[in-house]
Amino acid sequence: MKVVFMGTPDFSVPALRALREAGHEIVAAYTQPPRPAGRGKKDRPTPIHAAAEALGIEVRHPKTLRTDEAQADFAALGADVAVVVAYGLILPQAILDAPRHGCLNIHASLLPRWRGAAPIHRAVLAGDAETGVAIMQMETGLDTGPVLLEEATPIGPEDTTGDLHDRLSAIGARLIAEALARLDSLTAIPQSEDGVTYAEKIDKAEARIDWSRSAAEVDRQIRGLSPFPGAWCLAGDERLKLLRSRLTDGSGAPGTHLGGFRIACGDGAVQVTLAQRQGKAPMPAEDLLKGFQLPDQLD
Repeated sequence: MKVVFMGTPDFSVPALRALREAGHEIVAAYTQPPRPAGRGKKDRPTPIHAAAEALGIEVRHPKTLRTDEAQADFAALGADVAVVVAYGLILPQAILDAPRHGCLNIHASLLPRWRGAAPIHRAVLAGDAETGVAIMQMETGLDTGPVLLEEATPIGPEDTTGDLHDRLSAIGARLIAEALARLDSLTAIPQSEDGVTYAEKIDKAEARIDWSRSAAEVDRQIRGLSPFPGAWCLAGDERLKLLRSRLTDGSGAPGTHLGGFRIACGDGAVQVTLAQRQGKAPMPAEDLLKGFQLPDQLD
């Protein structure tokens, strides 16, 4: 097939490569424009930009798709289908209608649960037992289109958002290749009106740990916000990011250091297994504690 690929972050890259490996003609890769990054604030291309260039695929990064010119340029590609993965721009109806088979989206949840911007984070934060990937026929609503293929994966008791990100990215790449191979025989199933939830964008204000919450909630907060933006607390005057944890035995006043990197919560305790000091790289908790004394109370 002639495919237009539309994506931006690392999550999208395996799907681009899978479509190329499956023998499809990627006529263009649409992505977000390069943005200033790093200490020098030089423009940095997106992961899809870099991956597409390495594969010899034309890269386009318009700031909007709402202009007549942008829509005409898109339609002129004569694509059979567009594949959209965490692209970052709203697709107007003219774009959705241009490819012969429309636009297919790789969405990192089991729709209709967790429509929206941060489905992986929200699934972990909510304590869901499983999540997955849906291949959806796009329409103008927010992740409301009918589903062509879906695959679930369990959320383990120590899984972080980062762990699931990588697993779901690989599943999405495999599923979209399957979807295109079987496109003429697949039936698009409308989403249920029951069980709809929305995955609001993560606000950095959500990252401060409140030790008075239950250990289960704190554990999900640590894992759900890892690696970004990273749940954090104060150890004396220093801000610590806590990046991996599990539930453990113990009790005490919320925030009490129980030994090792066990911290008491409002109900129960968590064992932190990966943490990061300011200006340092993340490290296993036991290594961090070799050169750093936790205070009796974390805030």
